[in-house]
Amino acid sequence: MSAFDKTQSAGYLANHLARLFAQGLHRRIRPLGLAPAQFMTLLELWAEDGLTQKQLLERLDVEQATMANTLARMERDGLVVRTPHPQDARAQQVWLTDAARALQAPATDAAQAQNRQALAGLSAAEQGQFLDLMRRVLATMRAGDGGRA
Repeated sequence: MSAFDKTQSAGYLANHLARLFAQGLHRRIRPLGLAPAQFMTLLELWAEDGLTQKQLLERLDVEQATMANTLARMERDGLVVRTPHPQDARAQQVWLTDAARALQAPATDAAQAQNRQALAGLSAAEQGQFLDLMRRVLATMRAGDGGRA
């Protein structure tokens, strides 16, 4: 029986890479009062304010409980407000506050700095190829069962 070589495992490497990215991002956005899960949510709301919790779940590929906890913290911290959806009594829309809008530039600058640092060892062409390959793998995972067996 041959030993499992984690350096040849896409799952292991992706997980490790994601942890390191999250740690670096957290260090950079913590002074803004943000955590990575809040930043991901804000990215979606900065792109389209007023999304429902269900829409956020679908866009971020997270569990219901995780999103509920993240939104509760964001509401507590004055980053979002939730209002009843005008056409669906069961749904709530999530809206950015002025405080959250004010964080867009510094938070995205911090994320871009983290990306630049992480990709610094690659040429511009390699960076483009790396990002393209990651997008393709993500699309494959989403089209399949999302990795759930």
